[in-house]
Amino acid sequence: MDLTGISRTMTLAYSLVERAAAQLAPRAAVRVIESDQQALDIAHDLATDFAQGAALRDSQRRLPHEELDRFSASGLWGITVPSSRGGAGVSAHTLAQVIARISAADGSLGQIPQNHFYAIEVLRVHGTTQQQDFFYQRILEGDRLGNALAERTTKTASERSTRLSVHDEQSYRLSGRKFYATGAYYADWIPTAVTDPRGNQLLAFVSRGAQGVEVIDDWSGFGQRTTASGTVTFDNVVVPREHVMPLQLAHGPRTTIKPFAQILHAAIDLGIARGAYDEAREFIRKHARAWIDSGVDTATQDPMTLNELGRLDVRLEAADALVERAARLLDEARQVGAGPEHAELAAVAVAEARTLTTEVALSASTKLLELGGTRSSASELNLDRYWRNARVHTLHDPVRWKVAAVGQFYLHGNLPIISGTT
Repeated sequence: MDLTGISRTMTLAYSLVERAAAQLAPRAAVRVIESDQQALDIAHDLATDFAQGAALRDSQRRLPHEELDRFSASGLWGITVPSSRGGAGVSAHTLAQVIARISAADGSLGQIPQNHFYAIEVLRVHGTTQQQDFFYQRILEGDRLGNALAERTTKTASERSTRLSVHDEQSYRLSGRKFYATGAYYADWIPTAVTDPRGNQLLAFVSRGAQGVEVIDDWSGFGQRTTASGTVTFDNVVVPREHVMPLQLAHGPRTTIKPFAQILHAAIDLGIARGAYDEAREFIRKHARAWIDSGVDTATQDPMTLNELGRLDVRLEAADALVERAARLLDEARQVGAGPEHAELAAVAVAEARTLTTEVALSASTKLLELGGTRSSASELNLDRYWRNARVHTLHDPVRWKVAAVGQFYLHGNLPIISGTT
């Protein structure tokens, strides 16, 4: 075995020890957050703490079990549970801000709950009253939702190899294999996308501890290293019928589910960009040198540095404004009585936001190194994690397709199709 293989084996062994310890540890009492402002304040405090160990966690691929437990206990994972069901029912904009703040501190930590909130939105839109009662309560008590949505070898939902079969009147059997399962490794429940014989897309909430479920930490991406976005396999797993709900009905109208998921991705990218931008300003003030031809003494006076930093700030502010606008339209679409046309306009706005957050995340993380100079490339600083995180996360769905969808809408009036992009 070469050194890379040895290192990988050691990392996997270490993560298994961490996982075992986390499972044995008692779960802390979970706070119930009551307002949008309270959620933002708690996210700010947590992000400040999480930022301290982010570089080390990334460089050593130390999975953030302790940090996630604090994150869950803070109550932030329950803030989208409707106020009528005991949660804060925060706005989409507040949720985006929370995710962005955590992502600025640690891009991996910011991404891990993305599918948790996505599944809660599916539950809100398609869940029965009984399903909502059960899972909302579990979430408020601290249960985490992961995901098992994507497959390596299929392109469309109809091609999914992961399917349900009837077991008895009360349950189904589930078999299949999923990848890019962000959050599943840390989850209590793994919402899993399946397709029925009629082409309807369903979401099965599978217990992490059910017999036949295996979660494999085989994520090897060069960015977002501690998301543990690896493989989940299901071997004839029994799933109660009451834990299965629609995801997207064949030929059904657009819902808020897709744009809701997409705005969270935009928030992650925005947060990574903010983190890189703040790191760049700090590094320029303390360590960077003025270029020899600039005629000034410090990097903070270098006119070319000021120009680049100013341009970056403008783009960040623009990206933030687009996320806020998209969130406002999404909140309107989520109101009782809103029609599918509201969700359609929200989908366009979210595509616009994701276009710019993708670009600014990549730009900010590159400018951090460019303006910081050679000193910023020191491996012990691990500043390249911002670019690696931005590059890997923005690969989730191609921004070129979002730009094309926006162009189609404004030139031809064509609304985006319901897809992985929108």
